[in-house]
Amino acid sequence: MVTFTDLPDLATRRLGGAVLAANDESFAEKESLVRHAEPTFTPHTFGHKGQVYDGWETRRRREPGHDWAIVRLGAPGVIRGVVVDTAFFKGNYPPEVSVEGCAVDGYPTVEDLAAATWRTLVPRSPARGDTRNGYGVGDPHRFTHVRLTMHPDGGVARLRVHGEPVADPRLFADLPIDLAALRNGGGIADASDTFFSRADNAISPGDPLSQGDCWETARRRDDGHDWITVRLAGRGVVRAAELDTTHLKYNAPGAARLRGFDAASDRPVDDDAAWFDLLPRTDLRPDTPHRFVLDPVPAATHVRLDIYPDGGMGRLRLFGSLTPEALDALHRRHAELDPNVGAP
Repeated sequence: MVTFTDLPDLATRRLGGAVLAANDESFAEKESLVRHAEPTFTPHTFGHKGQVYDGWETRRRREPGHDWAIVRLGAPGVIRGVVVDTAFFKGNYPPEVSVEGCAVDGYPTVEDLAAATWRTLVPRSPARGDTRNGYGVGDPHRFTHVRLTMHPDGGVARLRVHGEPVADPRLFADLPIDLAALRNGGGIADASDTFFSRADNAISPGDPLSQGDCWETARRRDDGHDWITVRLAGRGVVRAAELDTTHLKYNAPGAARLRGFDAASDRPVDDDAAWFDLLPRTDLRPDTPHRFVLDPVPAATHVRLDIYPDGGMGRLRLFGSLTPEALDALHRRHAELDPNVGAP
């Protein structure tokens, strides 16, 4: 069963997320909220402001009110759930939290955001200390920013905003793009194994920073092989592929294959005959970015990467162009998901 935490974190710094403003950060800096790494803690480590925390922490309130922080999503999208992680905040966590969202495209100032229309995503809800507090979100619109509020004060280690990226297709024009990229609206439809790390690492921005920033499977003890299926940003024609095994030195796959599937064909995705080759089974080298120009192929909506027999992939990039119909469909979806349409 897929839960919202299986979806990408749209707020993570790795995708370009940032904490734009907070009303207070007296004890610990607001930027920690969107760090990709899990929070850490070293007891009895004191700075000039007190115990050092890997998170955002405000002063103790002596007057009515609440504390807040505004986060720009690295990948705007439909938010399916939020995790307010209070790891290591045991006597200084907020007893209640709430989360709102807004959609302001472009590069708004903090003043612009203050004047925006904010919608409640998570109503004021109880929170526990030293806990990953999860809250489902039912609003179906696309958001670009979120505002976390602590009632009344305290500390939060990380804010995870899980959902489905929805890129602004106006930025695509008719140019070739990475059809697999999370930032462009690509996603992982399925994976055979994610024992060591998440499959969506392989379609994240930038070069892999370490082995932990790759997709990596457990060691296989049978005759099978591992794979991920990528849902492309839209129906398009893949013209070039990059299979990057950087940092995978003793656990890189021995070989890989790419196949495409077109949902417009009305054939079931589990029909093996409906899949066509993009890249035949090809030997790979450890710790190497491999780039391939592909032979002409039909349009696809999904691409499956098979690795033999196991291992991982630092990054998978699939460069190509959306079909005109797919680009039109993305424009319509982007407009339909705008929470400001019809707002007073």
